[in-house]
Amino acid sequence: MERYLSGPQLARIVDLPPGARPYYRALAEAVRTLILDGRLPTRVRMPAERHLAEALGVSRTTVTTAYDRLREQGYLDSRQGAGSWTALPDPGALGTENPWIAPDDDGLLPLHCAAPPATALLPEAVAAATEAYPRYGLGTGYDPVGVRPLREAIAARYGARGLATRPDQILVTGGAQHAIHLLMTLLAGQGDPVLVESPTYPHALDAVRMRGARLVPVGIADDGWNLDLLTCAMRQSAARLAYLIPDFQNPTGLLMADADRAAVAGAARRYDTTLVVDESWAELAIDDVPDTHPMAAFDTDGRVISIGSASKLWWGGLRIGWIRGTAALIRRLAVLRSAVDIAAPLFEQLIVAHLFERIEETRAERGRTLGASRNALVEVLRAELPEWRFAVPRGGGSLWIRLDSPVATPLADAAAAQGVRLAPGPWFGVDGTLERYLRLPFTMPPQALTDGARRLSAARALASSPGVHSGPYGGRAPLTPTL
Repeated sequence: MERYLSGPQLARIVDLPPGARPYYRALAEAVRTLILDGRLPTRVRMPAERHLAEALGVSRTTVTTAYDRLREQGYLDSRQGAGSWTALPDPGALGTENPWIAPDDDGLLPLHCAAPPATALLPEAVAAATEAYPRYGLGTGYDPVGVRPLREAIAARYGARGLATRPDQILVTGGAQHAIHLLMTLLAGQGDPVLVESPTYPHALDAVRMRGARLVPVGIADDGWNLDLLTCAMRQSAARLAYLIPDFQNPTGLLMADADRAAVAGAARRYDTTLVVDESWAELAIDDVPDTHPMAAFDTDGRVISIGSASKLWWGGLRIGWIRGTAALIRRLAVLRSAVDIAAPLFEQLIVAHLFERIEETRAERGRTLGASRNALVEVLRAELPEWRFAVPRGGGSLWIRLDSPVATPLADAAAAQGVRLAPGPWFGVDGTLERYLRLPFTMPPQALTDGARRLSAARALASSPGVHSGPYGGRAPLTPTL
């Protein structure tokens, strides 16, 4: 039997902020969010434009324009004379409305991006890779799992962190994002529930959506993970896949204790959930922190898959990441990735292999530079914006700010007018929530952060002015690069 919505039914479930402008855009975004969150299933017949306009008290032209926008984005299928049905776009269509890469010459201070500059050891590593590079010229240059020296270095690092690992358990990827996409492609199917933290890394959410899977968010408290909520969500949602960031969580900076890691791994075993654990920030401690092991160290049946990256520790321009799993999983992923990019670039792999030899020096370097930047940002925020609340993280690369009012999206708009690009809280959530939060990275030099925070003070006054509402997108900011 065909499922359909009446105009009044849809009017009751769309979440439109008072005074949203332009209204058609806010309406389209609200319907899109309902579809992506799974609250409005696909293949449901939408109400006629006239009926929805009457239920919302707006003109038919407004609803027609919103429907047109949803069709352009791939969220409605229509047949002339028959009506419109909810849909999901082809993966390649997601995010095409807004550029993923902000132009370098837009003149804005990039406080939306938590990516440090290259390590001081990069030139030396490039020279070492240049010397070694010709020796690989006799081969094909294609290695879907990655060159042996790098896989050995990655495996040895896991061993040093308390997780015995063989090189055949490592797949080298084109960065952590590539790793996430490979795993979601292999393990997440259309409509499958995928458990995620809220807030979490935005591009992981995009990867789940591109598979047409259903996001199951579990909130993180200011002081850490609520294990009861997390394990209950595993059981109640029957999620066979979860994406977690236990190491200086992006964006909160929280670090999960070993006892909690063991408990999460145990719950995953009980409820048959595979854990994809993103460790991109794991090496970025600033202060003395308790020793923690990779979550896979508490795994007994091969259900914890680890993701790592060279981007945060060494440099994002290297575009090298990795996946650690069972040897059987790595073989399956190698076959899958060969249809996409065949292999990671050889030269960058050799650079990262050399950098692993100097990893402790880089960790110390990052601890000094990120620590100085973090302290400078904390100091200026407490002086300029004392109403904002945050915990000072002991590692990672960002502060997770609780604003004094739910104005993150208009604050981002106002900040752009002050020369600063921001990452508002809704970017890191599933359903348009987190409007009271803002992520502020401290990966830039102290002077730049001090200047940026002072501009934010001016932007806050503008965003809090009467008549400013919680964003023209229904509390959900447009997609943009957020690292």
